[in-house]
Amino acid sequence: MRPHLILPLIGFAALLSALPQNGAAPFEGRWDISVSTSNGSYPGWLEVVERDGQLQVRVQPRAGSVRPVKDARIEGSRLIVPLTSASAKGPAMDWVLAAAGARLTGELKRGGEVIGQVAGVRAPELKRPAPPAWSNPEPLFNGKDLAGWEPDRPANNHWVARDGALLNESKGANLRTTRKFDDFKLHIEYNCPEGGNSGIYLRGRYEIQVEYEPAGTEDRYHSMGAIYGFLAPSVELPRKPGQWESFDVTLVGRNVTILRNGVKIIDNQEIPGITGGAIDSNEAEPGPFYLQGDHTAGMRYRNITVSVPKR
Repeated sequence: MRPHLILPLIGFAALLSALPQNGAAPFEGRWDISVSTSNGSYPGWLEVVERDGQLQVRVQPRAGSVRPVKDARIEGSRLIVPLTSASAKGPAMDWVLAAAGARLTGELKRGGEVIGQVAGVRAPELKRPAPPAWSNPEPLFNGKDLAGWEPDRPANNHWVARDGALLNESKGANLRTTRKFDDFKLHIEYNCPEGGNSGIYLRGRYEIQVEYEPAGTEDRYHSMGAIYGFLAPSVELPRKPGQWESFDVTLVGRNVTILRNGVKIIDNQEIPGITGGAIDSNEAEPGPFYLQGDHTAGMRYRNITVSVPKR
């Protein structure tokens, strides 16, 4: 995923806004968001926490990375979530939200003008035990053609099957599985060129970052193997641009474990919400795997297999 405009998550706790006593209570928690405008709809995510009389808010906007919101505030019964500040490029944009039980409603405003409608539902906890047994690994790519896969923009598709791998010849469409999955174990091998930037989306909503941007470009939360913006790898492994590597991923509910080249880099950690580029915010539903192809050319993927819980 690229680009991202994010303040370091380490500094998140310092970004606090005062609020009236009990004013945040209806908004507290995590929310799966849908925004509708005249140009279509897209997903988002919101987290609201009140600590010691202070409001802490994180938002996943339409694109980029999850980020803290410095100036979120309560005005009467409304929660104001600033998305962008006014600048030479245009007026400020905000979500103006009302809460009623398990739902949010509101407006997307640009300056004083309403340009869209915002709806939200409480994000599901997705807490469940690991399955006692898994099915045998099943191939998702036959090594010969795109059977079982489909581009999200067919007219701009540059994915081909070549030499037993999925190759993105030029930046353009993303590639999705036609099947959808809930809990799973995924094995996937990737070959990322120097300067390459892609991603592997779990259920179409949670991106594992795949990148070899110039060294020092990305922080840990946006580095190879991170859950983009949310979870950083615990181990830094050597860069291997242009070489075949592997991820082994287990996702049960929200909890993910990732091995990169056989080394555990994320250990059964909770993914708080959707990442930028998610196909939707329907977190309780199964979803496809998708490979990001809209950033750079030259990405390759092969030996893609999935195991699902045995029934």
